[in-house]
Amino acid sequence: MTRHPRAGTSDRRGPEDTAGPEQRRGASDRPATAARTFDPGCRDCARLAGFLLSVRADNPGYHCAPVPPFGDPGARLLIVGLAPGMHGANRTGRPFTGDHAGILLYQSLHRFGFSTAPESVARDDGLRLIDCRITNAVKCLPPLNKPLPEEIRRCNRYLAGEIHALAGHSSALVLALGLIAHQAVIRALGAKRSAYPFGHGAEHRLGHLRLLDSYHCSRHNTQTGRLTPAMLEAVLGRARVLLGP
Repeated sequence: MTRHPRAGTSDRRGPEDTAGPEQRRGASDRPATAARTFDPGCRDCARLAGFLLSVRADNPGYHCAPVPPFGDPGARLLIVGLAPGMHGANRTGRPFTGDHAGILLYQSLHRFGFSTAPESVARDDGLRLIDCRITNAVKCLPPLNKPLPEEIRRCNRYLAGEIHALAGHSSALVLALGLIAHQAVIRALGAKRSAYPFGHGAEHRLGHLRLLDSYHCSRHNTQTGRLTPAMLEAVLGRARVLLGP
């Protein structure tokens, strides 16, 4: 089943949501490698590993390493973003924590009972996610917030492992924030992207799994009104309905 509350929309790619030409040509949707668990020492993408070294040299206190998923390991809801932000997850070591992109997300999660607090500022702030887990399609900070197509493909094995962990839930749900996250989820499931088009508020059924789409909560999207609080809350409200209380 595919629902499109806002049919015909396309995702305007902002600074944190930029697809490469290989994606737009419709390359293979199959995962490039077998699913794997998160590797905090992964250096498989030479460009990203080198960039993290240079960022660490300028910011010695930053995490500057692959950012692990955060939240309830037994969660039924998995939220997928694009990649760590320079002064957010790359600094704090927790997805959507410490920068503008997480403001609206955590406020909305708290409103619908998925978070114990409405603000995420640091890894040790005591915030917990409830029946929810957050990750990124690309685990390392990319230059200019733009991962290359091959970096997205290479990192997809980790996302595939995270989605596989949902297999034990009959009501598993994935929320993709932005086009790249949406396409990464489809790739991780080995499905055809053309069969599951992205659109804000779109809902897809892939076997036992449901996929919901939202525009990314980047500064660009929220400040330009591309994504409003009401729009994100509508999607998370739908997630709450699907998962139940």
